[in-house]
Amino acid sequence: MYDALSYFPKSIGTIVRWFGEIVGYFDSRTTSGAVEGINNKLKLIKRLGYGFRNFSNF
Repeated sequence: MYDALSYFPKSIGTIVRWFGEIVGYFDSRTTSGAVEGINNKLKLIKRLGYGFRNFSNF
């Protein structure tokens, strides 16, 4: 563990911070993929609407 910490300090920190979520995936095999897909679609719509002067034109 101490060797890994010296070589990959940011990666170890990320794993420690997200440990509960990582373990939760292996317990119930659920992901946030559906939510991420919805967020991606919303961002795409916003990107396509860039340049419209007001919301009713959007």
